[in-house]
Amino acid sequence: MSVEQERDKAVASRARENVFAGIDMDRMAERRDDRLWVEETERSPDTRFLVLDSEGLAFVQAEADMPHWMTPAMRSERFGDLPSTLLGLANDSAWFTLVVDEAHAELFASLTGARRMSLREAGLTLPAFEAGLFAYAKGITHWQRQTRFCSQCGSPTLVVASGHRVQCTNPDGPHMHFPRTDAAIIVIVEDGDACLLGRQRGWPPGRYSTLAGFIEPGESLEDAVKREVREESGVEVLHATYHSSQPWPLPASLMVGFTATARAREIRLRDDELEDARWFTVDDIVQGMTSGSLGVPPPLSVSYRLIEHWLGLRGVHLDELVAYAPRR
Repeated sequence: MSVEQERDKAVASRARENVFAGIDMDRMAERRDDRLWVEETERSPDTRFLVLDSEGLAFVQAEADMPHWMTPAMRSERFGDLPSTLLGLANDSAWFTLVVDEAHAELFASLTGARRMSLREAGLTLPAFEAGLFAYAKGITHWQRQTRFCSQCGSPTLVVASGHRVQCTNPDGPHMHFPRTDAAIIVIVEDGDACLLGRQRGWPPGRYSTLAGFIEPGESLEDAVKREVREESGVEVLHATYHSSQPWPLPASLMVGFTATARAREIRLRDDELEDARWFTVDDIVQGMTSGSLGVPPPLSVSYRLIEHWLGLRGVHLDELVAYAPRR
């Protein structure tokens, strides 16, 4: 394969959607306050409900990696008192989610034979649409649980707009609360023929990843890239370029991926940040993964995509390295 073909393949991989991203859905924001329409849609035979337990685990089929959807008939007969949240319309169906307590969770499992699955597992095993829907459902229901009291006055809140707003019940001045997402940057820093990767304490032996951190108030995404890289590794960044983003409701983040160029390679670690950070050439990564001494994050994360794209521009395919790497 020519250099040009290799670069075309790397560009194509960049266009690939991250896990949990790219679900083609009309979220129907304009109908969330239309209670009659929502209730009618909940009863439609084509509607499906994604069931989550109180810990945010989804119920999936016992013998297949697919959600075990609750039908409108089952909801009406056995779970009709549980409120649902409208997710949207897609594939000629309406999609909702509802959260069950442990008693209802055991009932649903006994009626269907379903098992429970975490979002991390779902991102690696479920089809793209189903994994993205689970991430959406987990994110919105987590926010609902975290907003049971008004942050302005402490009064109890009421979930409205089919799950997408929370209203304070204080009659003297009710406040409205909207879902929030905590933005974080994640970046692969390069300098010539090498990229900067770090590892945190407690990670599996040999695993290295791209650097990441949360956005602070009054800070741009690009400024956050420079600050986080400097704080974690001591490396100064000249400029950053957007790569892609990924919903990361674990519990409430949006990961915004960047590539960046370093001013120099000097690393100065802080005691409270990374356990280690190093510059890796392509050969370092290939040899380390081939020998089993180096591991990268799972394909679940945008970090994997950043490393994949950086290697792909240099003619190396991360998927192939992972496939042939010794089991860790």
